[in-house]
Amino acid sequence: MKKIFTCLFSAVILVSLCLCGNQIKSEAAKEAILPSQSANSSNGFYVSGTKLYDATGKEFVLRGINHAHTWYKGYLDTTLTAIANTGSNSVRIVLSNGQQWNKDDLNSIKSIINKCREKKLITILEVHDATGKYDLESLQKAADYWIEMKSALIGNEAYVILNIANEWYGGWDTATWKEGYLNIIPKLRDAGIKNTLMVDSAGWGQYAKSIEQYGQEILNSDSLRNTMFSIHMYGTAGKDAATIKANIDNVTNKNLCVVIGEFGQYHSDGDVDEDYIMSYCTQKNIGYMGWSWKGNSGGVEYLDIANQWDGSQLSSDWGEKLINGTNGIRKTSKICSVFGN
Repeated sequence: MKKIFTCLFSAVILVSLCLCGNQIKSEAAKEAILPSQSANSSNGFYVSGTKLYDATGKEFVLRGINHAHTWYKGYLDTTLTAIANTGSNSVRIVLSNGQQWNKDDLNSIKSIINKCREKKLITILEVHDATGKYDLESLQKAADYWIEMKSALIGNEAYVILNIANEWYGGWDTATWKEGYLNIIPKLRDAGIKNTLMVDSAGWGQYAKSIEQYGQEILNSDSLRNTMFSIHMYGTAGKDAATIKANIDNVTNKNLCVVIGEFGQYHSDGDVDEDYIMSYCTQKNIGYMGWSWKGNSGGVEYLDIANQWDGSQLSSDWGEKLINGTNGIRKTSKICSVFGN
């Protein structure tokens, strides 16, 4: 009898352990199939397929303006107020890691983020020093800078998107471009940076095919699967409707999230079909950000959106169209819902 009882007791324990094990496996399986962005959604922006979502879980479409802060530090307050008054929901801020220009320090970055939040502007931060560079070291130094500045990013995942390096890799091939991002994105994540990452395409930001070819591989290198991509549209990537459409569609057809991080109405490499960029982005719910508020020089002054820092006068050929056009910012921008709207 004692032996039978012992056997029965052992059987009960065994069944219990099996049931418990199955429950643990079931919970683990649930976690395994949940998209990583779901776990991240309560903390900040996250990418799901072709879409960017904010911390409340609502789709967010960038409608913003670039500001060359690192060269015009004295105009920050005036510029942010003016940009907010255009109806923009975001601002892309040019920073320097000290490789080419005076380094923007931690306190200044924290101040920028706080001021953008006060104006209900989502902040996109970028390092400009690696622009057009071909070497992996330049990209690594950009990543090192963000790791150094990470305390400004951590806790601001709902308000800050990290555009790792402006237009890194000037070439129109993709192997080195891919290698660079496959190397640094895991390092940024290992450092505890959880913000949505933005990666500019190769070819000074204009070679959209690099995203089409290797965007998925780069996304997969991100442990949070929280990386979006950016095309800069000037006289090459944005020269006509067919090119614009193909550049956008070829990326979204890969189920990748893309934004037009920079564009103008003209540039040194040719005319730009800015009307179609804004029209097609509106049609497809694709974000766009015009370059740039003010301060362009060296023969590209035509890219100034505003003639005055306070926005009291917009440029007639570019600023008026970007801000007040049919598919411009004022008519298509929605303030991010994290600000309570």
